[in-house]
Amino acid sequence: MKSSQIQLVRDLLLSVVMLLSSFTAFCQETAATRLEKMPPDLERDFALSALPPHLRAGATVYLLDPAKGYYITKKGTNGFVCYIERTAWEWGEFRNDVAAPISYDAEGARTVFRVALDVAAMRASGKYTAKQIRDIVKNRINKGIYKAPARSGISYMLAPVMRVYPHVPPDNLVVTAQMSHYMFYAPYLNNSDIGGDTVKGPFVNNPDNAIFGDRKGPYGFIIMPAGKAEQAQIVKDGAALLKRLAAYKSYFKVKQMQM
Repeated sequence: MKSSQIQLVRDLLLSVVMLLSSFTAFCQETAATRLEKMPPDLERDFALSALPPHLRAGATVYLLDPAKGYYITKKGTNGFVCYIERTAWEWGEFRNDVAAPISYDAEGARTVFRVALDVAAMRASGKYTAKQIRDIVKNRINKGIYKAPARSGISYMLAPVMRVYPHVPPDNLVVTAQMSHYMFYAPYLNNSDIGGDTVKGPFVNNPDNAIFGDRKGPYGFIIMPAGKAEQAQIVKDGAALLKRLAAYKSYFKVKQMQM
């Protein structure tokens, strides 16, 4: 065999090894953080807890099939959607312990929730890393495929417990928190724009600013925490749900942080 042929064979073998190594690393990443399907009744009740009681009967509920993405389990009539967010795309990482019950009105369902649907489907496909998904979402926002809310509106996060990122990227701390709150769409804002108080509220939370630059993130929110008496009532009313969640996964026990 000629030296040029030998070199060609070596190059081909090296390419195969590199591809296999990349594939193995990718599989290891997804295997270590693979999402588990929540029991449907628990996931439904947890998702609905994001909403105030008077909106729950008429809301559309989405459940997550980790192998496919979100699907509708109950079609609503009032324009609100609710679901459990398991992948926060801005952080560029896959975890199996994020669980944030979120609801959106019709405008949020049309804009913000569309991103969550696509992110879940991309993750479920197994074709992308978390950082690739983050880059895809960023590119689609830059191209205008994903749009910011076009009007004022509200997203409720009134669940008695949530497993969330309390800060912005690249801080990837995740906590179990009792922080029921109301979120009002605030595209392209930062906290100084409203003189926000991050302890008592209201304040701006806009993790997209960490991706696009200050005042360039389309999915910012003005956060208004529930009052102490309201929070206490939400926890009291959700006692049975809290027990079910803690029995399902120990990380739902409120021991790390109360906000």
